[in-house]
Amino acid sequence: MNRLQEEASLYLRQHADNPVDWWPWGEDALAEAARRDVPILLSVGYSSCHWCHVMAHESFEDAAVAEVMNANFVNVKVDREERPDVDDLYMQATVAMTGHGGWPMTVFLTPTGEPFYAGTYFPPTSRQGLPAFRDLLEGISEAWGDRRDELLEQGASLARGLASAGAATGGAIDDDVIDSALVGMARAFDPDQGGFGRAPKFPPSAALEYLLRRSWAEPGNGHAHAMAELTLVRMAEGGIHDQVGGGFHRYSVDGVWLVPHFEKMLYDNAQLATAYAMAADVLDNPGLGATAQRTLDYLLREMRTPEGGFAAAQDADSPGGEGAFFTWTPDQLSEVLEPDEVTAVRARFGVTEEGNFEGATILSVRAPMSDVALALDGDPLEALGSALTKLYSARATRPAPDRDDKMIASWNGLAIAALAEGGRRLSRPDYLVAAAEAADAVLDGMVVDGRLMRTFSGGRARHLGQLDDHADLCHGLLTLYEATFEPRWVSAAAGIAEQMITLFADEAGAGFWSAGSDGPQLVARMRSLDDQPAPGGNSQAARVLARLSALTGDDGMRRRAEDALGLAAEHIERAPHAFGVALTALSILRAEPREIAIIGDPADPRTAEMIATARREAGPWATIAACAPGDGAAQAIPLLADRTPVGDSPTAWVCRRFTCRAPVTSPAELATALADDAG
Repeated sequence: MNRLQEEASLYLRQHADNPVDWWPWGEDALAEAARRDVPILLSVGYSSCHWCHVMAHESFEDAAVAEVMNANFVNVKVDREERPDVDDLYMQATVAMTGHGGWPMTVFLTPTGEPFYAGTYFPPTSRQGLPAFRDLLEGISEAWGDRRDELLEQGASLARGLASAGAATGGAIDDDVIDSALVGMARAFDPDQGGFGRAPKFPPSAALEYLLRRSWAEPGNGHAHAMAELTLVRMAEGGIHDQVGGGFHRYSVDGVWLVPHFEKMLYDNAQLATAYAMAADVLDNPGLGATAQRTLDYLLREMRTPEGGFAAAQDADSPGGEGAFFTWTPDQLSEVLEPDEVTAVRARFGVTEEGNFEGATILSVRAPMSDVALALDGDPLEALGSALTKLYSARATRPAPDRDDKMIASWNGLAIAALAEGGRRLSRPDYLVAAAEAADAVLDGMVVDGRLMRTFSGGRARHLGQLDDHADLCHGLLTLYEATFEPRWVSAAAGIAEQMITLFADEAGAGFWSAGSDGPQLVARMRSLDDQPAPGGNSQAARVLARLSALTGDDGMRRRAEDALGLAAEHIERAPHAFGVALTALSILRAEPREIAIIGDPADPRTAEMIATARREAGPWATIAACAPGDGAAQAIPLLADRTPVGDSPTAWVCRRFTCRAPVTSPAELATALADDAG
């Protein structure tokens, strides 16, 4: 066993019995490389990564390869989910050197951490233009001995370039970018299968939420509506969606959402649950709401931790082989289902003798329910419902993929938001309870001496929280407030946001750095801009600051949000579908959003009607705050401060930048006030 046996990361522990003398990332590893005067071999991956496991089995478990690694390098393993700052820095270097990136990532560094050679997966024998890994190791070692000055200069030059790129100050963002973004999205959109681009195809979660909000704000905008709905429907029908157990796999290797990489990530499922719940409401599509509930139920059933938070991921691989846990043959169906149930499943999901993946079938919707009804004598809904329940129970007896149990603050923030949206829009109070429990789990267990940490596992919080941890947690807390109107969530979000500004704001430029000022500094400081597959730190920071500004009247937060979005301006113009959160934040700022303050007894049905009217009529960029009369805790929200109801009626105020119209005391009057204000 090597040094990784004591690490909290599942990914690192998966390599603890390698013959490689692995080190975790840190000053000790860099000091050892300097002492031995050898390069660092940095290997970055994550626990649910299929090709990471492949390279481990082929090379890191091979004693002869390990001997070359140990003799010539200090070998460092990094879990990209624990240390996104390390991953982002060296991924940028890898892309700069090779034109592409991915995991596993293999980077060779000087003892001071400057990268001079990089790649992703390397095979054990040379193929498809890639050198054999052992040959590469020997070549790098020889170059270090013979051409060290050249390698040192290459590393120093690349580090300077990365630092220079990260120090960009951005600029003002053009108001036209919102309209041009929709045109750009339509240009990249797949009109047959939904989504953007070709294979491999990733769920465009942030873009979907933005499109739904555009559709909500502009009911006549058919483009936003159509792009969102087609994508959501096609993904829900596809193999990327687990038709038996709910939830979504990470991406599809093809362009039709059929064959996935089988890992399931918390951040994907949280964002997609949010989009499906929103779509059920905005597009009035109950089928999409059912997908949202299946996804959230999956998270609660299979991904919840004992603390009340959520685990990071389920592995791409299982002991039976890639995809074996999720696929079916006709014989396997017949073993557990009644004949009519077999007929229904085969008709609906296209299960055939030849299969569509290594001799078995990934379930995907291949026929409408009307065709299933024709194949049966009975009710297709009843037969399919019964069959899927039995298949889930049968699947539970199979060797299952590993689950990475660590809680990640940022991803839990996204899950809190998803449960809050689902609870509110789908009338599921149990989701709101789960959201609150997850928020408490993060705030109670992952804040150490006032500092938000990134991960929690084994009863302990570890690693300093990054920008996305602070921004995504703020997002989750604010969304939970919007669903419950419990003021403690705003107070918690405001505190996290203040810490975010202190630790991550670029006071010499604009926007935010990905890593805080209070941790060990790498050879370059990076920023996270684009919003795929998860929200970029700058975009999410801008969104939560814009929302907090509307609740508190803090114009300083609003200015910081504007500055952060300026960093992404030119990138949004090139690839708008990759900047859904940034576009949502920009829309909040540009729409001059309305604030609606409501004072009323939460137990009074009239208060509930007033809140429902505000949510329905105010539009997607509005801020709604509510509390009971005399609720002292709500005084922490300036929008509600010092407001008293008119008589014994729930009372609402429609405001813009805290300048308010006369109060109204009925849902009809509120609807009229909102319509007049919009005009």
